[in-house]
Amino acid sequence: EGLVQPRIEPEICFKLKHVPAGSGIDELLPAIEWMAHAVEIVQCHHPDWKVTIADCTADNGLHGRLIIGTAVPLERHEKLPGVKARLFKGERLVDEGVGANVLGSPLLSLRHLVELLKRQPQAEQLRAGEIITTGVLTDAHPVAAGETWRTEVTGLDGLTIVFS
Repeated sequence: EGLVQPRIEPEICFKLKHVPAGSGIDELLPAIEWMAHAVEIVQCHHPDWKVTIADCTADNGLHGRLIIGTAVPLERHEKLPGVKARLFKGERLVDEGVGANVLGSPLLSLRHLVELLKRQPQAEQLRAGEIITTGVLTDAHPVAAGETWRTEVTGLDGLTIVFS
């Protein structure tokens, strides 16, 4: 309720235990407290999702809601590009994706954010305790009241979401 043209996006998210000292993998890994499968519900105020990057920025990145699954320690980060996500509407498989769809890996997506913020000192910097969503593993799909969607993600607990 309260969202315009909502769509579902399966993702991987990280919680920071401290600000990364740099953007190298050896600097990022100790800064991550945990990782989890998450589902972001995005929205769009432009008809038929016809938007530009500037429109997305002006619309708070299209963010609507975030549902976070079970938090687990980040182990075997080198496997993140191959993490497989499956998205179901009811019992019907709607889409499949992999971690590599997110700038090569969810961890590389976090690295990109850290590097981007370093180049923009006027921007608010990352803080300990923040949860970082890394990007959609599949395409984003429209959702509606009365539908049940669920996810399966390699090595992580899936989520079931009922839209009312």
